[in-house]
Amino acid sequence: MLPISEIVPSSAFDEETARAELYGLFATLYYAPPTAPLLAQLRVAVTDAPAAGACLEAPWRALVGVARTMTDEAIQDEYQSLFGGVGKPEVYLFASYYLSGFLNEKPLARLRSELIQLGLTRDQAMSEPEDHFAYLCEVMRYLIAAEDVATANLTRQRAFFTSQLQPWVATMCKDLQCHPKAHFYRVLAGLTAAFVSVETEGFDLLV
Repeated sequence: MLPISEIVPSSAFDEETARAELYGLFATLYYAPPTAPLLAQLRVAVTDAPAAGACLEAPWRALVGVARTMTDEAIQDEYQSLFGGVGKPEVYLFASYYLSGFLNEKPLARLRSELIQLGLTRDQAMSEPEDHFAYLCEVMRYLIAAEDVATANLTRQRAFFTSQLQPWVATMCKDLQCHPKAHFYRVLAGLTAAFVSVETEGFDLLV
């Protein structure tokens, strides 16, 4: 992963790199409690975009700011409180839950079919099903950054994004932003929602 300080883009090439790395950062932060080295890197990240008023500048600055005001332990405990523990989590991070109301339902089966078409298989070390938001972000990162242009192209990205992320992620973000136990993850959800909105608008232009 690139240093977090390089996520703010400065050119068309850097913009694609920044998209991939932001998806990668989301995958890391939503999959497990963030490590101390990652949080240390986030706290020293650049917060000014090359062009004043860039649409992600404010939510990115807010994320860096909340990371600076909270301890590693507080952020890690918040992750466990929201997403971990035994039984039902406070907030679900799975597409099937938002699309069908249940886990491991038809949306997961459709996702697995799409992953097979992309030539992707589940890492056996992964403990969560493939419709976890972090996993879907990793797929998007791959579709942006892979060297094979037959795979890493905007058509593939748009198809996967519109079928597997766009229909439900905004609702997940609202759940996090409204949750009383969410502080760091409330702000992260704000950045996530803003980024998904930008991606949606960008892909709409391809139609």
